[in-house]
Amino acid sequence: MRTRFSGWRIAAFATVVLGLTGPGQTIGVSVFIDHFADDLELSKNAVAGGYAIGTLTGSLMMPTVGGWIDRYGVRRSMTTIATLFSIALVAMSGVQGIVSLTVGFVFIRMLGQGSLSLTGIVSVSLWFEQKRGMALGIVLTASSALMALVPVALSFVIGEFGWRQAWLFAAATVAMIVIPIAWFGMIDRPSVVGQHVDGITPEDHELDVDVWGVDRSTAMHTRAFWILAGSTAAGSMLVTGVNFHQISLLGESGFSETEAAIMFLPQVLGTSFGSPLSGLILDRVGSRYGPAISLVLLSLVLLLAGSVSSTGAVIGYACVLGFYSGVTRTLGSALVPGWFGTKHIGSIQGAMTFMGVLASAAGPIALALTESMTGSFRTAALVWCGVPLVGAAIAARNRLPTFSREPVAVVQ
Repeated sequence: MRTRFSGWRIAAFATVVLGLTGPGQTIGVSVFIDHFADDLELSKNAVAGGYAIGTLTGSLMMPTVGGWIDRYGVRRSMTTIATLFSIALVAMSGVQGIVSLTVGFVFIRMLGQGSLSLTGIVSVSLWFEQKRGMALGIVLTASSALMALVPVALSFVIGEFGWRQAWLFAAATVAMIVIPIAWFGMIDRPSVVGQHVDGITPEDHELDVDVWGVDRSTAMHTRAFWILAGSTAAGSMLVTGVNFHQISLLGESGFSETEAAIMFLPQVLGTSFGSPLSGLILDRVGSRYGPAISLVLLSLVLLLAGSVSSTGAVIGYACVLGFYSGVTRTLGSALVPGWFGTKHIGSIQGAMTFMGVLASAAGPIALALTESMTGSFRTAALVWCGVPLVGAAIAARNRLPTFSREPVAVVQ
């Protein structure tokens, strides 16, 4: 009897998991920044510095986590990471100063933004090949919509109960939803249940075509790897910086804290176009110029961040930011397995994630220092908008890697 293809079920579960990484993402942490500064008597630069240190330190584990995913599988890895993430969120409710706050940042960034996101993306990539761009586009669109609700929900809980209780709320949500999904819902690979990528059964049933690919060392010796890593890192750094300081940035245009938090929602509209559109283009047209296009979009985002002021213009900026985020997340998720295969996807994607998270550590403090020099976050965004254009010129000369895609025989 033919078993119904499980890939789309895995994609649905991954959507929820990725959305609930929100408390460990900049989009979630941003609503706590003023409360950290006020209640812990810290400057925003100190908070940004602690966040940068936490993000940097947490990123060091990403290549190792990727190797664990390859070795132990998505199911066990995701369950362990989700459990530790929920514990880290509980710990965030008890921070008392810059040291404990920085330690808390280490763990929520390492476990939420880094490790849990990595396992969610890998889980989808392993189930699709020809339809990978479309699948990732749908997953990242839907998860971004869910994630956009995180700062709104946390802002509401903060207003009603306090910021420490908001961290406990986040921990309970992860524990009650993500852990059961990871243990009871995830399947490591199609071959585990006798299925194949994209739900297509190959003519030769002795071959498991969902396993092929080069190792991390081979991938890192290609120009394409570094172009993709560079474009991903630039986006991680600058978008993290903008999102981290979004409350203050939009405050310069007269928006309240709640209004600025709500501005995360229009990003969903942009992402709902950016992710599936880029996925469709990747599946049908190709991926060579993807990194260059994403960097041009990043420059536009920063230009708008530094120039818009009216409500309509800010909503437009948020939509463009969402569109860029959708495009770059889909590119980063789809091009690694597309260019280098899935046999070692955990370790390769882990290295890519490490570089992205490493760059994101510099984002908030870079924007804060630029603001200190220029006197405005809007001006700081304009100062940085030329950097991605330089990267785009380099990325436009990209050449795709070519490797033999010999499938691996199934071990009986």
